[in-house]
Amino acid sequence: MSGFRTLLYKETLRFWKVSFQTVGAPVLTSVLYLMIFGHVLEGRLQPFDGVSYTGFLIPGLVMMSVLQNAFANSSSSLIQSKITGNIVFVLLPPISWFEFFSAYVVASVLRGVVVGTGVWLVSLGFASTGVAHPLWALAFVVLGAGLLATLGVIAGIWADKFDQLAAFQNFLIMPLTMLSGVFYSIHSLPPVWQKVSHLNPFFFMIDGFRFGIFGQSDASPWLSLAIVASALLALVAISLAMLRSGYKLRG
Repeated sequence: MSGFRTLLYKETLRFWKVSFQTVGAPVLTSVLYLMIFGHVLEGRLQPFDGVSYTGFLIPGLVMMSVLQNAFANSSSSLIQSKITGNIVFVLLPPISWFEFFSAYVVASVLRGVVVGTGVWLVSLGFASTGVAHPLWALAFVVLGAGLLATLGVIAGIWADKFDQLAAFQNFLIMPLTMLSGVFYSIHSLPPVWQKVSHLNPFFFMIDGFRFGIFGQSDASPWLSLAIVASALLALVAISLAMLRSGYKLRG
């Protein structure tokens, strides 16, 4: 697994060397969301019993940061390597496809967790929230980050230019994230939109993480866990199949 360790080190160093941009900027964006929405809606909404709106908002912003940055890390790394042509230096060494996949995904999960931790620490200045079920919270963070990192690998392989990757992010990742209950409880929606929300896998990642924090959620945590884990396994199978076939990687 020396190839895995070397590629993981390279991918981790890639985002850490510019951490002001890759970690600091997303944390600042989430804090701005927290300041604005918390200030405007605090006292007007109480999605869960005994939980302030600002407290309710924090887990959603943490998971949103984790998911978006896990996707951005793997997808941007692959598309940059493909466009600049240095992907050949990763493909030529005797690194298995599983090592290749694992290094990109683990590095992306690491970035997502680092950003999410930063958002959580800064948010403690706005509202104090405990962790009711740490293992549940950790499970959804890791599975959610892994799912979006894997989706980032797929997007990075599929895209031939930055415009295609931007379309993937703007028309799929962003809408699914914003409509997943980050800023609201789906019980506040009309019945039709509640059913639509249950078709969004991002909802189950964020709702499951909220259960880990508050012990309360809109859906059963076991259902959320099953859906997120199944989606992750499906995307892993697709990603590995694309890598084994050399789709858009081999000239």
